[in-house]
Amino acid sequence: MNRQQLYGQIKAKGTVLCVGLDVDFEKMPPHIQALASKGEVAAMGRLFKGRARSIIEFNKAIIDATAGHCVAYKPNLAFYECYGTDGLRALEATVEYIRLNYPEIFLIADAKRGDIGNTARMYAKTFFETMDFDAVTVAPYMGADSVTPFLAYKDRWAIVLALTSNPSAAQFQMAHKDGKPLYRAVMEEMMSISTPDNMMFVVGATKADKLQEIRSFCPDNFLLVPGVGAQGGSAEEVIANGSNEFGGLLINSSRGILYADSSEDFALAAGKAAASTARFEPAR
Repeated sequence: MNRQQLYGQIKAKGTVLCVGLDVDFEKMPPHIQALASKGEVAAMGRLFKGRARSIIEFNKAIIDATAGHCVAYKPNLAFYECYGTDGLRALEATVEYIRLNYPEIFLIADAKRGDIGNTARMYAKTFFETMDFDAVTVAPYMGADSVTPFLAYKDRWAIVLALTSNPSAAQFQMAHKDGKPLYRAVMEEMMSISTPDNMMFVVGATKADKLQEIRSFCPDNFLLVPGVGAQGGSAEEVIANGSNEFGGLLINSSRGILYADSSEDFALAAGKAAASTARFEPAR
């Protein structure tokens, strides 16, 4: 998906919401957990059983309830890999379900990959060819050659970790290099090897006070902003300080939407939560 298509979706839906599909079996409603102990079910032309059945049924319900209120989905791979083959099969089916039913949605693999060039090339192939994601989160610690393989794909995106929302982020990201905080040095170096059409940056919502500063040297790139909701970030503050003429933001919310309710009406509650999160009306 290119930048104009993503912006078109923001204009059409009036939101910059990204829903994080971070599935936790223990937090699913009891009736969804119970599906794991029942027989096989057909989905996307395949049979699912065990936890894979619960995950795919939960995701389908969440997606159907929220797709009209968001522009992106972001599965975090750790929440699928921890269930082994069952989880990975459910992730693959989730991506296929979105592509088939909601092809306008931007799909992010929250994988935080970061390795030398040849390995990075295989990661890029995994997420852009085998799994058909639009974007993948990338850790830039090993330098530019760990990121450039992700930039070789037309209309696909590298989302580089810059200023994250976790408490210990300052240990490295706020350290100074040549008079600048390291996160700024990283962003400027990454901007020199890319364009706003193939690179985004992760900036945590709990760092909303830094967004105006970031926009002073990074005016055009999209920012993926986690940390809204359960982590305490404010979508309104993020939009006020970090938006640009294209919207320029994907504000992620996971737990506050996925687990808004634990009853059989969980999907309805998720839809209502999504509808009220990260509303945005572009100026143009």
